[in-house]
Amino acid sequence: MTEVRPRWRSKKGSPPKDIDEYLAGLPEPYRAALQDLRQKIKAAVPQAVEAISYGLPTFKQNGGLVAFSATESHCSFHLMSPSVMAAHKKQITEFSTTTATIHFQPDRPLPASLVKRLVRARVAENNRKK
Repeated sequence: MTEVRPRWRSKKGSPPKDIDEYLAGLPEPYRAALQDLRQKIKAAVPQAVEAISYGLPTFKQNGGLVAFSATESHCSFHLMSPSVMAAHKKQITEFSTTTATIHFQPDRPLPASLVKRLVRARVAENNRKK
């Protein structure tokens, strides 16, 4: 499984300057799926700051909240929290997961209600750490 190489990426992997540039370099349908996820995240936590962190589109509030990316085989929603993943495992059983990431197909996006619940759980977790 390799990452989808956006047009802006050189072989050395120079990162995009912002999320718009990251998305602009992706082929459809990945671009549309991740733009949709971006809007769902913004709706759940409008005060979060968008950034590029470790080459990934990331939302920050009291530290890293969530991020997203695309590979040749799927899109990823990075929760950055094994404990939030574990607490919501029954709600994400229909998706492929890793310790802190949910994988989904561009034509089968994550439901807005799930994104909202997960993002708010991450906000609460970051607030407790603050």
